[in-house]
Amino acid sequence: MDKSGVSKTCILGDRSTSDVIVHLRNRDGRLEWFYCHSSVLSEKSKSLAAQLTSLDSTNYIEVNCSESDYDYHVRLLRLLYLPTDILIDSWDSVRTALGVLRTAISLQCDEIIQSCIQYLEAIPWEGKEEDEILNAVSKLGPIAMPILARIQPVDLNATKNVLLSAIRFATSSAESHPPFSDDLKISAQEQVEYMLVEDEETALITADGEVKSEVKMGLCRMFSLLTQELDSLLSESNLLSREVEKRVLRRLLDLEWICSILPKMELMKDFVSGWYDISNTLLGVVEDKKFDSTIWDVKVKLLDITAKVLDVVGYGTVILPAPTRVQLLKTWLPYIRKTKPLLDLKGDEKTGFPYKMDETLCQNIEGAIISLILTLPSNDQADILADWMQVEQVRYPDLSEAFEVWCYRTKSAKRRLVVGLDGVGNATVSL
Repeated sequence: MDKSGVSKTCILGDRSTSDVIVHLRNRDGRLEWFYCHSSVLSEKSKSLAAQLTSLDSTNYIEVNCSESDYDYHVRLLRLLYLPTDILIDSWDSVRTALGVLRTAISLQCDEIIQSCIQYLEAIPWEGKEEDEILNAVSKLGPIAMPILARIQPVDLNATKNVLLSAIRFATSSAESHPPFSDDLKISAQEQVEYMLVEDEETALITADGEVKSEVKMGLCRMFSLLTQELDSLLSESNLLSREVEKRVLRRLLDLEWICSILPKMELMKDFVSGWYDISNTLLGVVEDKKFDSTIWDVKVKLLDITAKVLDVVGYGTVILPAPTRVQLLKTWLPYIRKTKPLLDLKGDEKTGFPYKMDETLCQNIEGAIISLILTLPSNDQADILADWMQVEQVRYPDLSEAFEVWCYRTKSAKRRLVVGLDGVGNATVSL
């Protein structure tokens, strides 16, 4: 019998023409009889066709199913009676198509399996649904390729090209992409960071010369945009400075973000060098008298980023020459010592003042500074520690640990000098 003949002459539940009964029974013993036609079942289901060939004197087939799948079995029986060309119009949700697909796979209903796949391939899935779909079609072979093509891993070049485009957008100025907003830029940054999470392909991508070059160019753009906004902040009137302040803060947030991906690409030294180069410009603006009692959000964000720089330099993640380390510390230490008590004072005077250095930030900066001091030549250590102790009221950062180590090393150096003189007579010894 041809397919169109089946659908025209046979109707599910028609007792007058039915020659086989399908019993659906679930684990709870729920039983329902469906008056079917062996011509339809054998043509549309390989599993049911096999059962039909082994029927004895009875004319019924029993199909066991769980309670959760019962409705999908009923629906599949009805779909067996539909012409193939209208099956695709029978689906109304991912959940229904997926449930029927599992049942169709179990009963080997090829036409319905194909229709389910055609439908599922063309509509959006939720995250949980995707996992369930993949689990259902994982053993179907080539017939499942339309679905698998949606989620199969792309090749390395395609991944790299997407990442390059995302990096360009994430490191650009949002104002240069109307009508895109900061929200879209933040999303791009989040996805770049996600794509660089460690896995088998990440090492290949992060080591790629083109990707590193793009990140470096993006970093240069970020520093350039920040210095431009700082120039504007200093020159704008009070009425416009608040808007410029927001843009400066956005640039700082961009730089803070890129700090999270640079270590994965071994490019943190580029960030430190760029930050070092613009440090005097940054401090020249924020320490201007015009901003003595304003732009606290910018001042605190500077501390956040400087803490990251001091950390990687102080603990040896980024290697810089001693003169550069000295200058970095002498540039930022006065600002840190000045800003911390001002923020504390503001917090005491004004209830709900949102800008402060939390305990973690304070500890991180203090630890990094101590470590950094102890990497410097002893004379430079002495200069920094002497300046620290000359302040009328020594508070933050507490450099007592560095001072104690310096004292110990100084005495040890003198002992080594004495031992050396005793050993070589009048030989010249220089430290």
